[in-house]
Amino acid sequence: MNLYKTRSGIVVHFQDQFYSVPADDWDELINRDDLHEFLITLTAVATPSDAYQDWLKTGLLAPIGRQEVWASGVTYLRSRDARMEESKKSGGDNFYDRVYDAERPELFFKSTPERVVGPGAAVRIRADSTWNVPEPELTLFITSSGKIVGYTCGNDMSSRSIEGENPLYLPQAKSYDGSAALGPCLYVPEVPIASDTQIRLEIIRDEQAAFTNNIAINQMKRQHTELVSFLYRECSFSYGCFLMTGTGIVPPDDFTLRSGDVIRITIDGIGTLENTVA
Repeated sequence: MNLYKTRSGIVVHFQDQFYSVPADDWDELINRDDLHEFLITLTAVATPSDAYQDWLKTGLLAPIGRQEVWASGVTYLRSRDARMEESKKSGGDNFYDRVYDAERPELFFKSTPERVVGPGAAVRIRADSTWNVPEPELTLFITSSGKIVGYTCGNDMSSRSIEGENPLYLPQAKSYDGSAALGPCLYVPEVPIASDTQIRLEIIRDEQAAFTNNIAINQMKRQHTELVSFLYRECSFSYGCFLMTGTGIVPPDDFTLRSGDVIRITIDGIGTLENTVA
């Protein structure tokens, strides 16, 4: 089932029906280890209505409240190769080769909730960066107890020119206003998401496809539970946490985003997250 946060309220889409969720606190609702079962219980006694579908048209919000957003790096082979290439001149290329095979994954803080944008909103590229790309990523929602209960589409906007200049500049390349997008919903399945789930990226420029590609999440080197276990070792999250799981889709080195580009990230079962570059 899909859980939507809208300006009019919270909507569940389940078995081709739309239901209003009688909950005032988004954070309290999603931070439940039994989220799927709880939503099943709610829909069993609720009256479906197509009117709730209209709420999705009048203003979808990012499915986030007071949660932090973290991210994983070098979880796909393509990501490792791209980051090695961008860091050659700084001498930092072997860092990424080593972390790909290391026991400890790369994890970094991505965004506060205030810097996250939702479906239809504008993402940004840094004014002091010359090489910018979107990174389409399956994003986990993890409860405060450390259980994965949901998934969404994530766009980890990245300034590759800054990151490539020096690996220590990663926070500046990754974390700034409008550098993260989540949505369009929180996908809450009964069992973990299928390993053959596809992630698709499409970048539209001047109404033409400038770049398209796709990859299955089973191409990830790391397991989702492995990433969560490292993140939660020494960090606690009162309202749960979103974790971007890395990208396996990287545009060619001669491509950089421009203002006005439209970024569409589609993940099976979740839907499409669309944002325009400011």
